[in-house]
Amino acid sequence: MADEADAGGWSDVASGWAELWADVARPTHGALIAAAGIGPGARVLDVGCGSGELLLAARDAGAQVTGVDPASGMRERARSRGLDVRDADAAHLPFADGTFDVVTAVNALQFADDTSAALREFARVLAPGGRIAVANWAEGAQNDVDVIERAVAEADESEPLPDGPLRPAGGLEAAFAEAGLRVVSSGMAEAPWTARDDETLVRGILLGEDAATLDFFRATIVEAAAPFRTADGYLLRNAFRWAVGEV
Repeated sequence: MADEADAGGWSDVASGWAELWADVARPTHGALIAAAGIGPGARVLDVGCGSGELLLAARDAGAQVTGVDPASGMRERARSRGLDVRDADAAHLPFADGTFDVVTAVNALQFADDTSAALREFARVLAPGGRIAVANWAEGAQNDVDVIERAVAEADESEPLPDGPLRPAGGLEAAFAEAGLRVVSSGMAEAPWTARDDETLVRGILLGEDAATLDFFRATIVEAAAPFRTADGYLLRNAFRWAVGEV
């Protein structure tokens, strides 16, 4: 999934991610659990499980859950919640063929060096009739957070990050087809993100940055987020795209 530097980066922001962003994919988790048929007794592997939110939701649905993540900080947070999480990435899953009924990956597949190889590795550990359920951020036009990130890029005199191939409509479906998987369902899920005040907003947008960077971009972020201000702080409406496939 991620290389060593990426894994280290996620470890560095594990605490902030858990505080500020961990719940943003909760509706997506629900969509995947329903679409993949995760229920009592299902053996579920979550790849790039982070601090374990999807695993907890699947466990609440009665599943037997296991996670992998290459970032030690994320693994530690997930394990503190009583979850079985191993050190591994999408390219090399430390499990025998046919171990799981469902393999999930949320906001993770885009970090794979070879998307098709990662999906084939997911398929390898699936039992016959198993399913792969993947989700990631939708394209920027679907996300309020993109408005703010573009303002930050402009203030920094840099180019905004382009949408990757998995984010637009049809991107996940194309990736599944390239890996030899048949898509059985796909869709979008809301991903609202809230910030209670300016400080939380700035910390969330610039997750992991130092105090000087937060100060430098503070006015830019607050101004760009003005359309999303509410009586309780800020509400940014975003979306994930998801797809479920089988071999």
